[in-house]
Amino acid sequence: MPGPLMFIRPRRIGRGAALTLVFASVLATGAATGTWGEGDRKSVRAGVDSMTAAGDRAAVHAAAAQAMADGKSGSQAAKEAVSRSGDRWSAVYTAREYEGFQQALDGRYIGVGLWVRGGADGRIEVDRVQPGSPAAGAGLAPGDRLRTVDGAAVDGRPVTEVVSRLRGDAVATGGPAAPAAPEGSPVRLGLERGDRRWESVLRRTRLATETVTADRVPGERATRIKVVSFTKGAGERVRRAVRAVPRGDGLLLDLRGNSGGLVAEAVTAASAFLDGGLVATYDMRGEQRALYAREGGDTRIPLVVLVDGGTMSAAELLTGALQDRGRAVVVGAPTFGKGSVQMPSELPDGSVAELTVGHYRTPSGRAVDGRGITPDLVVHGAAEQRARTVLSGLGTTS
Repeated sequence: MPGPLMFIRPRRIGRGAALTLVFASVLATGAATGTWGEGDRKSVRAGVDSMTAAGDRAAVHAAAAQAMADGKSGSQAAKEAVSRSGDRWSAVYTAREYEGFQQALDGRYIGVGLWVRGGADGRIEVDRVQPGSPAAGAGLAPGDRLRTVDGAAVDGRPVTEVVSRLRGDAVATGGPAAPAAPEGSPVRLGLERGDRRWESVLRRTRLATETVTADRVPGERATRIKVVSFTKGAGERVRRAVRAVPRGDGLLLDLRGNSGGLVAEAVTAASAFLDGGLVATYDMRGEQRALYAREGGDTRIPLVVLVDGGTMSAAELLTGALQDRGRAVVVGAPTFGKGSVQMPSELPDGSVAELTVGHYRTPSGRAVDGRGITPDLVVHGAAEQRARTVLSGLGTTS
């Protein structure tokens, strides 16, 4: 049976609940992470009864079944039952929403190819534009200010809500959630660049995510590997990127804004830097289990890991392992603190409930949930420049 996944995505739980908590400080529009692949769902379904918090699962299923017997929405009743449980990470999704999450983990999503970030002044800015996307075709560029989405001002709004509007998810207003916008649907953006203000209408399309990118740091003997999320295959892409680092380079592993994803992929990524050994432990209804790196990773290349408040879940698992094992210096802001484990369970109407079943710890036994990872060097501004300075002091490989 495969190991658990760490979940982090917007929640629509309870009456009037808008999207709560955060994806990340920087998130690809529509590239939600942290769900089961189809093969994982099939292999886990047979054992989910014994692995899920039985009381909560029974209550959620009973609420859904009774609502359906009364001719009401089973998924909405299940959402209310989850909300009453007080578990901020458990949630209920329609079959269509869950299918979308699975597609995202396969490296596909419907969106406009736009990454955004929130500034300290409440402004929402473009962080990155995916090549070949509708956003790229419209000439959007990093640093552009996003003022409105479909006429609604976004200044001061949570990044999660802005992302949800861009991807076409309904922002909850107390009624039933509408389905996500389909491929080809338009979204109207109000933009600003310097003294210029304009509007642009983009049409959402199906895109492939670029979850792992690598480039040389200009003027320095360093390579930067950026991991946006741990979708399927991301761990192996990290391993390949590490093997391609030029001899003598140090390495910046940028996990800022990484909202998590598949734990197995984070463990594979850890295997790029560790020669076997413990990556994390987790409890499953009182039973302790462990996750181990593969042997043969590069243990000599100087390594600095960049994190921030948007580093979550599986990304925190990786960070904690590299820090505890003495393999990397961690630089940046304290991470989010999402260290719980969820398992999926299909409800009678085809919707899916994700209920918390355990928590993980770093190799030294540190709990992450609600605490996060504190960097070795806490930096709230110009973190990448500080990370480069630290990396230069670590020397180079020979």
